[in-house]
Amino acid sequence: MSDIRPHEIMVPTSAPDDARLHFIGRILTPWTDRKECPRQGKQDGPECHIEIFEPWVPALKGIEEFDQIEVLYWLNQARRDLVVQNPGHSNRTFGTFALRSPVRPNPIGTVAAKLISVDGATLVVRGLDCLNGTPLIDLKPDRCSFTPKAPPKPSS
Repeated sequence: MSDIRPHEIMVPTSAPDDARLHFIGRILTPWTDRKECPRQGKQDGPECHIEIFEPWVPALKGIEEFDQIEVLYWLNQARRDLVVQNPGHSNRTFGTFALRSPVRPNPIGTVAAKLISVDGATLVVRGLDCLNGTPLIDLKPDRCSFTPKAPPKPSS
């Protein structure tokens, strides 16, 4: 995993010794309480901002070519201990893995967001469903609109 291809840029990081994450930015939304936060983001929802931290800003190069991006974030205020949940206070319960609830053993949120604009280290998006200040894990082009940039791997 130490190969560096031409034009790739590496930044110093600590060696992984567990599943430790590097938060690459933070998400700014209008919601400060989980009760205010939408259950699932809508692409006509309010504009939200994603701020990318150094040294990760150069990783945004080319992202403006996409209309939608996948945003992965750490639901840092969610509890992590429920295996069965009762969504919406109904009489029906579900296992955590059968829900999109933020309450999970590893509270990773993901949403396909509409990319409105990119200004330096800040992205403006619509469609988020997380609290203000949520740590950002990763950004990716939306699966449906992504075309691989490298040729297919040779078959063995």
